[in-house]
Amino acid sequence: MIFPATTAFFAGLFGLLHVGFTGWVVAGRVQKETLHGTGDDPLMKRIRSQGNFSENVPLALLLVAFVEARGTAHWLVELLLVVLLVGRLLHPYGMFAPANSPRQFACRGGGIIATLLVMLVSSILLLT
Repeated sequence: MIFPATTAFFAGLFGLLHVGFTGWVVAGRVQKETLHGTGDDPLMKRIRSQGNFSENVPLALLLVAFVEARGTAHWLVELLLVVLLVGRLLHPYGMFAPANSPRQFACRGGGIIATLLVMLVSSILLLT
């Protein structure tokens, strides 16, 4: 399959930057104890759930598409996409869990980690 190799390589670099910037924001949120937007408003949780989806899914899908176009094993592409789907379903569920609860950590945190892991693995695959 012919695909834009230069674009795929730079998509890998942008994916790594996105993972890094996201980690930076998460660290700031934890330090300031502000886990949702700029506060704990229920509408803000909905807005940030949708915003987080919009901020992460397009880049993740693009990275996985480039990985697939490179001829990567079908099972690995499917695994990346299933992990992304599960992560994106867990994240908003965890947004409405009580603060500092196991469900919040497991679902919201797990959703973020799953999404970033997909981006990280895809980016590394594109750069190798």
